[in-house]
Amino acid sequence: MNRRIVSYKEIKSAEQCRYDGMSLGEVMLRLDPYDVPTARARLFRVSQGGGETNVACGLAYTFGLRSAVLTALVDDNIGLNIRNQLREAGVDTSKIVWFNTKNDGSVHSTDQKGSLANGLNFTFTGKGILPSDTTYYRAHSAVRELKPGDFNWDDLFGEEGVRVFNTGGIFTLISPSSSKLALEAVKEANKYGTFVSADLNYRAKVQPDKTIARSINQKIAPYLGFLVGNDSDLSDALGYDTRVSKGASFEEWLDAYKETVQKVSRDYPNLSLIGTQWRGAVNADLIHWGAVLYDAINKKFYVATLRRDTPIKDRTGGGDSFASGVLSALLLGKDLQTAVEWGAAHGILVQETPGDFTMVTLKDVEKEVKRAQAGGGVKADR
Repeated sequence: MNRRIVSYKEIKSAEQCRYDGMSLGEVMLRLDPYDVPTARARLFRVSQGGGETNVACGLAYTFGLRSAVLTALVDDNIGLNIRNQLREAGVDTSKIVWFNTKNDGSVHSTDQKGSLANGLNFTFTGKGILPSDTTYYRAHSAVRELKPGDFNWDDLFGEEGVRVFNTGGIFTLISPSSSKLALEAVKEANKYGTFVSADLNYRAKVQPDKTIARSINQKIAPYLGFLVGNDSDLSDALGYDTRVSKGASFEEWLDAYKETVQKVSRDYPNLSLIGTQWRGAVNADLIHWGAVLYDAINKKFYVATLRRDTPIKDRTGGGDSFASGVLSALLLGKDLQTAVEWGAAHGILVQETPGDFTMVTLKDVEKEVKRAQAGGGVKADR
């Protein structure tokens, strides 16, 4: 099949497009039981998040870029809460598909009994040797009902213009129609000259059958410019095994990962960038953190400064923030070494605050890059 896949070198200028970034995916209301396991919790912190939409939040809030989300919500108070949080992050919510609760028989309609609902998750962040744990309620969520034809790609990619389009492995696996919509989206994005990124982000709780996950991702991967996936994602979601032992050091892991990435690059010559973050968990509160980015056009690897023995508060969203850090650097005209450093810094910083997505600024990211490169500690900012 002849197809033209946009590379990272061909990202459109800001002047050509209304949006710097647009993310297609699931967004949920997250209930965080603080330091108590969910089963014993009586108080919860409320936030929002989703594998794909977290990227849009990072682009907008941290990096000051124009981003939007393509998702679906039920038009009730939970949906409005999620929308309001996205707005607070600076994300354009005007493209959300809303399911009314009038049960009027229209395409996007449901009842007030909760037959269709907004997705929820309960995420306990863990402590020490007690691991993090997330319980999902997404089986009847509105976003599962999205299907091809629900978005006007001619308007979005053609008339308005999008520089970078992002989706991911969580959305593509939550329902048969979502995978078809994702495939439609990446094809249309390339048709209009939009750079396409996707994070494999495999979750067994979303799709336990890896053969299904692989069959879907193998259809989508040929339309990507940037593939995000660690060694386990590349195996579970795409079928590439990395020969590395459990508990391997970052250096051992990197050597093995490089071999895998080069195989992926040969099989998918459309990919101009492949990368991921690396987390070596000592326990729930302490990790080693690294990142790598492969330039498939010039066959060159870029490695971020490695952070060892770094305390964290909430591990959720590190990969999403890595992706948004890399994409933001590309959108702002930075080189690939800066891109992987921004990705790593943004990825570790999001884990220092509660919730799925970032609470830091670009200034914080740049300071963290310098701090890590200098091997320094942390001092009070007074």
